Amino acid sequence: MSLARVFFRLHGYLQPISKIQAPLVSRLIRTQNEVRYWQYTAAPQSTSCHWQLQEECLELSYGGLVMHFDYVWLRDHCRSASCYNSKTNQRNLDTSHVELNICPANTRVDDENLFLTWPDGHVTKYSLSWLAQNSYEGQKQSAMQPRIIWNSDIYANAKVPSANWDKFMTCDDELKKFLRNFLLYGIAFVEGVPPTVEATETVTQRVSLIRIQVFHCLKHEGTGGRTLLVDGFYSADQVLQKTPDNFELLARVPIKHEYIENVSDHRNHMIGIGPVLNVYPWNNEVFMIRYNNYDRAVINTIPHDVVKRWYVAHRELTTEMRKPENELWVKLKPGKVLFIDNWRVMHGRESFTGLRQLCGCYLTRDDALNTARSLGLQA
Repeated sequence: MSLARVFFRLHGYLQPISKIQAPLVSRLIRTQNEVRYWQYTAAPQSTSCHWQLQEECLELSYGGLVMHFDYVWLRDHCRSASCYNSKTNQRNLDTSHVELNICPANTRVDDENLFLTWPDGHVTKYSLSWLAQNSYEGQKQSAMQPRIIWNSDIYANAKVPSANWDKFMTCDDELKKFLRNFLLYGIAFVEGVPPTVEATETVTQRVSLIRIQVFHCLKHEGTGGRTLLVDGFYSADQVLQKTPDNFELLARVPIKHEYIENVSDHRNHMIGIGPVLNVYPWNNEVFMIRYNNYDRAVINTIPHDVVKRWYVAHRELTTEMRKPENELWVKLKPGKVLFIDNWRVMHGRESFTGLRQLCGCYLTRDDALNTARSLGLQA
């Protein structure tokens, strides 16, 4: 291990700097037997940014966050022209060539940026806000995808507007508003759509290639047939708040689901394996829920001493989902198209009488999120 990694623990504070004030600098002065440093700062006026060079990482306090960046990480994520192609958003640097015990020879900050000079003379410049946004600590406190979890009252009180068919098909701002609502609530509506298969296909393809679940009731001569919608993320959050151990079990234990179809000319047998709740492990944010009691396969992935506890956890989640206050009932009618994020929202239907014609399809979820990102939304 280098002497620098053993002996130095540099630190400094960032203050607003006028044109005649010197920026904060720490420079390592290496001799045969020791590592020394010198630094100078502007007159102390603010302590909005504080940093320390520790043995294994740089500690940075900025914007209310205390963050830690490994030196290899800092070198690997350099965004200079020689290390990163900003046109293709691809890394040029061969990470395997970075010394695992690397540490900066020089550190400097101004009011917006961190500058690191590496032993070979290469300079890395980071925006302090970029570091805050991309730090582990920042990720823990922010959502990967902003959302509003809802029960029936929350959704009703939000008065979420539906998109208008004509404007939706011609105006990107209308599409963006629609997708923002879809990302926030997991469902969104377009009204005024002609009640035909062709129009349903057209309105669907406005979002992405056909594959998210879409429903359009083309015709109904009778009663009943309302659609039931439940925000699975809301129910999962209720479990997390009330019984964290049950939430953890549902997020950790893998189970199987399967779909079996036997018809005269072909056979389908599809199997999926994973926990009921998929979460980002750094912040427990749920990003997918698998809940289909009809298609759940034989439970043979859980040891016997865990099975009972899993059933208890699953029962609590089921109870939350089936609470009347969590159920949103919607009457689909010709012209009203419903888009559902089926990684999040559970759906069902009540019985009906008469003739009912329903048109539906699926969208590729990645493509739908891609459209949202291309319009500037976080997804």
